[in-house]
Amino acid sequence: MKETHCPHPQLEHIKAVIFDMDGVIVDSEPLHQQAFMEIFDEMGYAKNHGITFENYLGKSDRAVWDDFIALHAPSPSLAELTKRKQDRLIELIQSKKPIFEPLPSLVENLSHHLSLSVASGSMHAVIDVVLELRGLRRFFPTVVSAQDVAQGKPSPDIFLRAAQGMGVPPEQICVIEDAPSGVQAGKSAGMQVIAITNSMESDGLAKADFVVHDYASVEALLLGHKNLPCD
Repeated sequence: MKETHCPHPQLEHIKAVIFDMDGVIVDSEPLHQQAFMEIFDEMGYAKNHGITFENYLGKSDRAVWDDFIALHAPSPSLAELTKRKQDRLIELIQSKKPIFEPLPSLVENLSHHLSLSVASGSMHAVIDVVLELRGLRRFFPTVVSAQDVAQGKPSPDIFLRAAQGMGVPPEQICVIEDAPSGVQAGKSAGMQVIAITNSMESDGLAKADFVVHDYASVEALLLGHKNLPCD
């Protein structure tokens, strides 16, 4: 792993970029936790839900609900719990519109040179709401959800499905991630990975090819710009 605030080498042979969504496109990790907590509270588990959210960073809602159900055997079904939390999250995203401010400009700049896609552990309904913000949907012809694959991150399935959709071999793809499970998934897919420290410190992302602290550094690595500001 190379950590950099102002990278100079351009990643070579990259023809496409896959963006994770939560924690990369949208600052939604706190909103996921808030939505879960509100549902737990409604069910009477606000103080004894038994879920350590940090352990699920980058993973799908299914992973949280599977463990919650194993602990508490609640009466609502998995499908009902999933729908209730998804609806609450959508309300929060539509209200707060938490797109990372530099992200739209980065995506537009990259789109002139590289194929782009989204591969997210979120459901399609949530992804659609996020990509409606700031007109982002037009930049991502290929969108893959955890719903589309048998196994979520850290399995490589979701990134390999995105690669197939873009028609680009894995070795010519770079993944942008913010969580260890996503980094592992990208590397297991045979792709290069840039991790951005939006959700955790560098040490937790050490398996990535590069760890960066801002979107200017992502653009510099992918497009080789030498005139971008350094920290």
